[in-house]
Amino acid sequence: MTLFADIGAQIKLEREQIKRGLENLHSNTSKLEDKSYASASVYGVASIQELVPLVVRQINETNHRIHERKTGQAFAEIHQFLNLLDAESAAVLASKITFDKVFSTKPKANQVAHVTDAIGTACENECMLRHYEAKVPGLLHKLQENYWHKSCGTDQKVTIIKTLMGRYDVPKWHAWGRANRVKLGGWLLDCICQASGWFTLDMRQEGKKRQNYVVPTPEFMVIKDQVMATAELFSPIAWPMIVEPNDWQPDGTGGGYILNEVMHGNEMVRRGNPQCIQGETPINFLNHIQKVAYTLNPFIVDVARTLQKRGIAVGKFIPVVETPLPPKPVDIADNVESRKDYRRRAAEAMNVNAQQFKRSCRTRMTMNAVDVFEQYEKFYIPWSFDYRGRVYPIPAFLTPQDTDYGKSLLKFYHQALMTPEAEGWLAFSVATTAGLDKDTMEDRQKWVKENLWLIEAVATDPIGNLSTWEGMDEPWQFLAAFDEYYHTCILCDRNYTTLPVAVDATCSGLQILAGLARDASTAKLVNVLPSDKPQDAYKVIAEEAKPSIPESVKPYCDRKMTKRTVMTIPYNAKPYSNRGYIREALKDKGVEVEKDDLTATVKAVRDAMNVIVPGPMKVMKWIESEVSKAIDRGLKELTWVTPSGFVVTQKLMKKQIQRIELQLLGNCNIFVATGDKNEVDKSHHKNATAPNLIHSLDASHLCLSALRFNAPLALIHDSVLCRATDMSVLSTLVRETYMHLFAEHDYLKSWAEQIGAESEPPIIGTLNPESVIESTYFFC
Repeated sequence: MTLFADIGAQIKLEREQIKRGLENLHSNTSKLEDKSYASASVYGVASIQELVPLVVRQINETNHRIHERKTGQAFAEIHQFLNLLDAESAAVLASKITFDKVFSTKPKANQVAHVTDAIGTACENECMLRHYEAKVPGLLHKLQENYWHKSCGTDQKVTIIKTLMGRYDVPKWHAWGRANRVKLGGWLLDCICQASGWFTLDMRQEGKKRQNYVVPTPEFMVIKDQVMATAELFSPIAWPMIVEPNDWQPDGTGGGYILNEVMHGNEMVRRGNPQCIQGETPINFLNHIQKVAYTLNPFIVDVARTLQKRGIAVGKFIPVVETPLPPKPVDIADNVESRKDYRRRAAEAMNVNAQQFKRSCRTRMTMNAVDVFEQYEKFYIPWSFDYRGRVYPIPAFLTPQDTDYGKSLLKFYHQALMTPEAEGWLAFSVATTAGLDKDTMEDRQKWVKENLWLIEAVATDPIGNLSTWEGMDEPWQFLAAFDEYYHTCILCDRNYTTLPVAVDATCSGLQILAGLARDASTAKLVNVLPSDKPQDAYKVIAEEAKPSIPESVKPYCDRKMTKRTVMTIPYNAKPYSNRGYIREALKDKGVEVEKDDLTATVKAVRDAMNVIVPGPMKVMKWIESEVSKAIDRGLKELTWVTPSGFVVTQKLMKKQIQRIELQLLGNCNIFVATGDKNEVDKSHHKNATAPNLIHSLDASHLCLSALRFNAPLALIHDSVLCRATDMSVLSTLVRETYMHLFAEHDYLKSWAEQIGAESEPPIIGTLNPESVIESTYFFC
């Protein structure tokens, strides 16, 4: 029962979230302005996205006048330089620099001379990098790879390239000169002012001189205030709640936090159709999982605090480690070489600190949340759907869908008495987190019994035995499992358990597709059908592909090489992404693969999947074909209702987007949206529908399972977590629900009718879904 005092405490906590969020928003904005990086602020990013297309149009109009000889002599001088840049790149660079300088807090940063010189310098630097990219692409790439990620700031990156290029015999870059840079910058600034009406010149009397400054117009300040006001609505920090979240209502409102303004804009269905009314079952499910109470794991908190104090990183836990600046040499004022050496070493230390600060961001924010919630006995998590029906926590920290470290901080608040069956499931969790997730249940139990000494050592002295657990794939969950098993099964000073134990689907995409196609051969490979040991689809497909694999790759063709490709093809991954996965897997083995051999390897793996998992491959091809026909018939969006009653609305429209590749900004791709075409994105629909159908069905599967389960549980898409005492019940419910979904319903035919398919779906019909009840490794 929620007490009035608890509600008051929750409202106070939510107001604190609002306060901290606003402080962070305005503090971050001020810091960016202090560093002359206003273009990276909330208002800067939003404004530049709208500004760039206008400036591009203005530049192109001028280029058109060039051919008509109507630009005058002044422009003729800078045209030779502007001609080296496309209009889009020039617009992006000029817009970014203008925002950086105009809103900088540094004295006189927005003087016209400074702004125009900075714009011209940015354009020259971009052209210089493109020059080196054309003349010595391999060298430039190597220098960027080795030095750019260690540098903080664009100016330092450019200086490094200039310095290092000077050491090699490469075609020199001929500098433009300040006068030409200022002229070019002035012309681009004029384009920005004319195109937007956002900036103007302000002449100020300073002593005996008059100086021109670039200032924002009143019209732009109104826009800026509107952008910041909107940002403030979304700025509150999202934390768990200390009372049960409000129930979501049928119209999709009222759920989650008590104060509406805390998460204003967080709807029950993210990116969904706001006019769509969801069914009773999914809403009951969402409200059901919001009532699960959690608490912090004090053992993990203590270990984290110790490592934080000592500056030791483990897995995703990355504390700030400050590298001290080198001491200044005594002769720094008089010795040029000594001064240069000190500046170089100081710059290296500052770069390391800047990178470390970025990498530690999530850990610092998580520890801040720990500091807040350590005082509370229990807390709750508000949840919402995505448009496919999958559930996500609204808070960003202290949730079951956090990083390995974040997950390990959580325990269920309500205790469950230990039983012999619970001891077995805790042993399962220990062995699984230790890396035995492909072993049989018997082998996992055996490993635990043979390693009781190791469990005790790690649980009693985690810092002293850091080398034992820090290298695990999920070290923090490994540590949490060891601690729980030690106290409940070895020392036996606890007769209850609260640790979330997880079981995962075996390649859930293929499990769902096997059920849709009634494909027994695929179902067996992904543990839908019972077997003595866990089946390995990745290994079987690797063996099938091996005869067709090029000789240079054949010795390295194993499950690790094929795993990510096999895992993602059910989600419509294309050959291009398959190439990346296989290339990375081979690179991990120390193998560099030729382009043609990589192409042949990808083809061999995809061909093997057509042989080994024929049902899923046929279903995906059929879905793609029918979606194409549906769009051709004039459908603007696809809608279907899942077995749980969740209404999926897939609306994918084309955007007029232009890709701009800039060397100066770290060889990044900037997408400049120029408006909606109001045209259905047929290609996107074809690629997205099979994955979204799978996601909507695995969400439905867990939704229906969870509603029958009356104990604490948590969900991570295709994984369920509960206490060890309850795992047998939950495992049975998950299997029964899958059986009901695919044995009692022919959902693929139902889905075909919902989208108006013109042909019958390819159902193989060899699978008896009732057999999943006997499958030990279905969710394991």
